[in-house]
Parts: sequence; structure tokens; C-alpha cells
Amino acid sequence: MKQKVIFFLYLIILILPNLILCYTESLPLSGKQALVLLPLGVYWTILSLSPRKSRTLWWMFPILFLGAFNIVLSYLFGKGVIAVDMWLNLTTSSPAEMGEMLSQIYPAVVAVVVIYLPTLIYATIDTARKTKLPASFLRKQRIAGAIVLAYAIPVSIYASCAGKWKMHDDLFPINVCYNLCLAVERQTQSEQYLDKSKDFRFNSVATDTDSVPKIVVLVIGETSRACNWQLNGYHRETTPLLANTSDLIYFRDCMSQSNTTHKSIPIILSPATANNFDAIYSSKGLLAAYNEADYQTVFLSNEPRNKSFNDHLAEQAQEVLFLRDHHSTTPMDSLLLPEIQRVLENSSKKLLLVVHTYGSHSTYSDRYERHHAHFQPDLVSKSTKENREMLINAYDNSIRYTDRMLYDIIQQLDSTDRPAVMLYVSDHGEDIYDDNRNLFLHASPWPSYYQMHVPMFVWANEQYRAEYTQRIALLESRTNEPIQTDCIFPTILGLGGISTAYGQDSLSLTSDRYKTKELRTYLNDHNEPLTFEKCLEEEDFQAIEKHKLRPY
Repeated sequence: MKQKVIFFLYLIILILPNLILCYTESLPLSGKQALVLLPLGVYWTILSLSPRKSRTLWWMFPILFLGAFNIVLSYLFGKGVIAVDMWLNLTTSSPAEMGEMLSQIYPAVVAVVVIYLPTLIYATIDTARKTKLPASFLRKQRIAGAIVLAYAIPVSIYASCAGKWKMHDDLFPINVCYNLCLAVERQTQSEQYLDKSKDFRFNSVATDTDSVPKIVVLVIGETSRACNWQLNGYHRETTPLLANTSDLIYFRDCMSQSNTTHKSIPIILSPATANNFDAIYSSKGLLAAYNEADYQTVFLSNEPRNKSFNDHLAEQAQEVLFLRDHHSTTPMDSLLLPEIQRVLENSSKKLLLVVHTYGSHSTYSDRYERHHAHFQPDLVSKSTKENREMLINAYDNSIRYTDRMLYDIIQQLDSTDRPAVMLYVSDHGEDIYDDNRNLFLHASPWPSYYQMHVPMFVWANEQYRAEYTQRIALLESRTNEPIQTDCIFPTILGLGGISTAYGQDSLSLTSDRYKTKELRTYLNDHNEPLTFEKCLEEEDFQAIEKHKLRPY
């Protein structure tokens, strides 16, 4: 009797991820039935093929592993399966980042260990004992499995033909394996990038006749969401220095095209967009375009190297510095300031400086020194909805720290006596238990408003404003435009007076050929552009309406 109970216990553990997805995913009834019954019938049949059920379970260990992994992600993101981007994050995230994430989801990890580890221990012992199930019992279970499959297969065909369900998207573990194959394919493309892009040329030229060599600075933030910026109407003083900085041009309705760093940065630094992301595999980026126009180019970063396109695009600069190469622990963003000052002091020609900060990446309280803990309490032992107030305090402190750093960069630029302009934008935002979905962090399989709405501004000193009055006027006239991060690449080209056939003038905020987007798009996990209507939920549109932004 005990062995028969164990048989059904194995069956329940195998189908558990599907039961959870049946609850979390927005599928029609036929899709939910296919999601659960089709793999249930397969598992039931496989387990009944051999009397040594525990040995069979060990042969199915990959399914158990994927199931445990997916349960953890369901806890973290609320819905979805192991996405392509999540597989890539395993290779592009540093051990420190992975450790930080695991510290936030340990309740789910503990639950998975409690469910799966005793099962596997028992299966090991049972396999060694060579216990067997009765042949009569197995025959009945094979019949039961066949009955389930006889119902599930036509239901699956119906759901698929109705266009409401796709096996490679909606059936666990098929969808996870499909995503893994896509991740391997993309990683291979990344590894082949240098060879495929080596002959690419922008044929860019500098069209400005500078009497004094100009300075163009692009600062890329990390995990900073616009709704927590004082400049964006937030009730707290999170950007007090920038709020009192003259000549600041703030764009209030900027949305990121990706909620993952390894895709949002290429969109910022190259001609690739959500509608044409495949361009990244064979084209070069912003720094290469400026090199061709005879600029000095420098890339400074407080991000870890991640063996992705981020690194490839950064290495196209004439000088590259990753602070993490010289520090055993994650340094504060402020350590970039002396490097910026060094570059400015040693530069005598036209300069493009790209600075990539670590911004507000979790763990938030680690992104600033203790004397910058303006909002308290801010030290969180466990990231939960109950501790949201402390999480927000720490997050807001990290933004105040960014505010201080950006203000210091502006002061550095203002003291150079050269035309200088700086653009700041964050790669994506962050969920912090903001509504009844209880979402946390970023890079989820599906985006949210909080992950997409990012801060963006341009600052220019008096010398730049006096020499390029039309560009400044165009920028100032577009502060309420519904834009996305795909505007950064062409806008930075425009700020530097760089002309190239890849300039995408319709996206450039400095061009008189700029066109307001009819529909904004988001780059999903399969690198497909989705409209907001297809990728956001009711809670997101409520937040968009609250902040008086365009919902499409």
C-alpha cells in the first residue's frame, strides 16, 4: 500500500509546476486543461512502464529540476516560466548579483528544498532497495494514463487551432526547453559577434564646426524607476540637487524597451530597437560611430562584465575601464567621479564619455554609504511586502545617491570651459511590491509599468546652449513626448553632431525630422515587439493613468 501511495506522490510532485502555472497564467479553459492534463498523462504513463518507480523518477530528474526552478521563479515574478532572458541571466549575471537575488527569494528556495530533497533522498534509497510495484497495479495505471491522454490530446489540438494556446509557449516543460534552446542560440550569436561585425561601418562624419572641442556625456543608470524621482512629481525629495539645477531638460514619459540589462543597454548603445533587435548581431554601436567621426571615446563602468553585447559595445571605446576589474567587492558609483575628472582633464579633442552606473540595483541599501541614509529605517533583513516601507526607504536613498553623483558630474562638466552636454537615462525600472500582484525586482518574463517607466534628462552648459540653440529648442519642445529608450542612440548622435545613414532621425529628439510614435513597443522574451496592450495588465494601465502618461 505504501509503495502505491509513493507512486501517486511522485506523480503529484511532477505535475506540481503545471498546477501552479494553471493558477498564475492567463489561459482559456482549454489551454489550462492542456497545460495540466497532457503532461499528467505522459508522466502517469512513464511512471507505470517500470515496476521500479524510483529509478524511473531519477530518469525524470531534469523535469524535477526544471519544475523546482520554475516554482522559485513563480514566487519571484508572480507568473511565467523560465524565460530565455532568465537562462541568459545565469551566464550574464555576476556571482554577487546571483547571491543578492537568492537572498530575496529564500522562502521559495526553502519550500522547494522541503518538497524535492526528501523525495529524491527517498527515491535514492528506494532504488537501492530495488522495490517493485505489482504488475496488476501498473496495468491499471497505464490504462489511467492512456485515458488522460485520450482526453488531453484533442483538447490540446483544439486550443492550439483556436490560437489560444501554443505548445512551445504555454506547455511546461516544453516551453522551458524551447527557451533554453533559444538562449543557447543567442549566446552563440553573442560569441560570434566580433567576427560578424568586424567589417561593419557607420560611415559617420562630424558635421559641427566646433571652435572649441565639445564634450558629450551619456550616463546610463541601473534599475532606476521614474515614479520615485522627485523630478517626476514624486512626493519625496529624492532628487533635490537636480531639481534645483538650471538648464535641466527632463522627459517625463520615457519607457524602456526591455526590463533586462543585457537587452536594454544594446538598445541604448546601438541602432537595435524592439522592432529591429536582430540588428545587434551584426552592427556596431555608439562608440564606434563616434570613433569614425574622430572623437576621443571613453567607457567607464561600475557594472560587472557579463560576456554579453554590453561588453562588446563597451570595448569599442578607445579607453575602457570597469571598476569591478580592480575591486573585490562592489564599489560605490561615486568612485567613478575621479575617473571622470581624470578623463576630462586629459582630453584635448572632441570627447564622447559613456558612464554606466550600478544605480539602484538590489540590494538597495548597499548602493550608498551609511551617512547617505536619508530615509530611515532602511536596513531590511528580508525582502517581503511587509517590509516594503523599509525597502522604499533604501530604494529612495539610492536615488538620492544617484542625484548627488549626477549633480557632481554636471559640476565637473560646467568647470571645463568647453561646450558640454550630458544625457542621463536608466536602463529599466523595478517592482517593489507596488500593487496586489506583489511583484519584486526586474527581468520578469512579463514587464510592468514600474519596470518600464524610466527617468531621462538632458543638461547642457552655457557654451553648448549658445552654440547649438536649435538642438536645445527642439529638446525643450519635446519634454512631454511619449518616447522610449530607442531614442537615445540617435539623440546622442545628434548631440554630438554626428551624421550617419544609421542615425534614425525619426527617433532623434534633436532632429527636425523627429516623429511622434503612434505605438510604443516592448521587446519580449522571444525578441518580438509587443504593444503595451499586449504586454501590460490592468494594474499597469491604472499606474500609467495615475501618472498622466500615454498608455500606448
